[in-house]
Amino acid sequence: MSESELYSRAEKRVDEKMDFYHHLYSFIAVNIILIVINVLFSRGEWWFYWVTLFWGIGLVSHYLKTFVFFEKFDDKYRDQMIEKEMEKMRK
Repeated sequence: MSESELYSRAEKRVDEKMDFYHHLYSFIAVNIILIVINVLFSRGEWWFYWVTLFWGIGLVSHYLKTFVFFEKFDDKYRDQMIEKEMEKMRK
């Protein structure tokens, strides 16, 4: 792998991590605001947790894609899958 390819992959990886952290910070900030709104304006009805729950599911999936299964979503892995499919088609 050339130095420019290595740099390109590292840059993509860093961008994916930065995207996750932006998502996390948005999640925290918006949910704090929603909790405050819920407490101030509708104390008897707790609705903020629905937003937190479903957005949290999305955040967890983003975390898994970024930090756990990142090699499964890599261009190199994609190229390997294409090669396997081409081999199957040749048979």
